[in-house]
Amino acid sequence: MAGSSEAKGDVFWDLPPWISYIAGTDLGFSLYVANPTATAKEYALMSNLSQGSTLLSQESIKVFGYAWFRVEPGDWVRLHGSLRLEDTNCLLTVLLVEKETEAVVDSVSTYLRAPTTAALPPAWPGSGTTVVTSDLMGLIYPLMMLGLIGAMIVPADNDSEEKKRLEERRR
Repeated sequence: MAGSSEAKGDVFWDLPPWISYIAGTDLGFSLYVANPTATAKEYALMSNLSQGSTLLSQESIKVFGYAWFRVEPGDWVRLHGSLRLEDTNCLLTVLLVEKETEAVVDSVSTYLRAPTTAALPPAWPGSGTTVVTSDLMGLIYPLMMLGLIGAMIVPADNDSEEKKRLEERRR
């Protein structure tokens, strides 16, 4: 918060501190703006894209087509949006500006890291092709699902064997 002991607004979002981002794609998020004061406030949102101390771009984020939007006292709003950025390996910061003072009262940031590529798995001999993936989780999730399904099937087989044993005892 900038310069005062009383909060004039808060902003937060559902993005982690860093994400893997491909330049030119949509980055979707939910942004929350809270007004902790006892009076209605008008706010604006600005996006900054920077690498180190170099500012790459700065833009106003429109909310329902307007630069300024109102938040009632003690209330908050949830805004769904997306940005399409042309840079990676940079810091995306969204600034919350309060209209009365035109001061930045809060901000949130996420580092946009360029995805890494890895050749997985190796190609079959003689095929001349490799499968390229930018995220190992795409390979891990199917294996996890197979493990979960296997874990559910095994107890079902054990239950049917127990039922057979109980039926034999009853006879």
